[in-house]
Amino acid sequence: MGVVRQPRPVNLICGLISNDPDLMARAVRMLCEYAGPTDVVSRLWPFDSTDYYELEMGQDLQRQFVSFERLIEPGDLAHQKTLTNELERRICYECGVPASQRRVNLDPGYLTLGKLVLATTKDYSHRIYLRDGIYAESTLHFENGRWAAWPWTYPDFAEGSYHDFFLEVRERYKAKLNARLRSAEESEEGRP
Repeated sequence: MGVVRQPRPVNLICGLISNDPDLMARAVRMLCEYAGPTDVVSRLWPFDSTDYYELEMGQDLQRQFVSFERLIEPGDLAHQKTLTNELERRICYECGVPASQRRVNLDPGYLTLGKLVLATTKDYSHRIYLRDGIYAESTLHFENGRWAAWPWTYPDFAEGSYHDFFLEVRERYKAKLNARLRSAEESEEGRP
């Protein structure tokens, strides 16, 4: 019989897509109100591997990622996606546009030492249902010292432009886990 263990906390990240860098910065500030401060913010990349969002969001889209200092429980991912959906609606409202014309796309996920997981509202054969209409997929996995794609990985994630950013986040995550372990050990040593 398997032994049930609590999962390790994970590193919350969020991907942003927009053609307005100022709105992206505003969205990051809004995310920080809920998730706490960021510890790594990526540069902007052209989001040109698909035209999937152009009809809704316009042309000249850019992609950015943020990583947050505070670790979360992996089971919180559905809540994070529900929250980012609400923030997308709030930005639309504040910009005076209908929710069907998102100005910023927010895609939360988390990173562990072995994988990058993204949340989505769309079901597919490789996605696992979490709750409240939210699914998760392992988008990248860490293998032989580098990030690797699955057959279903989104083209922009698969081609590798973001992998250095995720390597940096992974190293910081590893340091956060080590700091927690040291803190727990010190607490144990201090007990009578």
